[in-house]
Amino acid sequence: MFDRLEFVYLPSDDAAADVEHYTQRLGAEFVFAIERFGTRVAMVRPAPDGPTLLFAEHLEGDRPILIFRVDDLDEATARLEAGGVELEGPFEMPYGHGVQVRLPGPQRVAVYEETRPERGASIVGRRDF
Repeated sequence: MFDRLEFVYLPSDDAAADVEHYTQRLGAEFVFAIERFGTRVAMVRPAPDGPTLLFAEHLEGDRPILIFRVDDLDEATARLEAGGVELEGPFEMPYGHGVQVRLPGPQRVAVYEETRPERGASIVGRRDF
C-alpha cells in the first residue's frame, strides 16, 4: 500500500539550531527553512535515497510522524478504513495532502499523495531563518 517513507516529521524546539546541527555536524543537505503563520519548519536531506527530515516547531509532543507516500490517497484511505484502521483529520503540506493514521501504540504514521510536486520544488533553497 505504501510507496515509500518520504518524510520524518520531527518536533523541534529550535528549527534553526536543528538545521545547523544536521548540516554542519552531520553532513545533511539543506533543503529549506520557512517561517510562516507564527512557526518555523525546516527540511534537510541526510542521505540521497532516504527520507528527508522536517523540523517543525509547531508539532506537538515529542514523537516524530513517519509520512509515507501513496499513489492514490483516496484508494489508500479506503483500504485502510476497510481494514478497520481509524484515520485522523486531513492535513496539507506543500507537496500534497494526506491523513494521519490512528495507531494503538505511541507511534505516529501518516500517508500522503504528492499532488503538487511543483509547489514543493518551488521552496527548495528558501531560507527565512
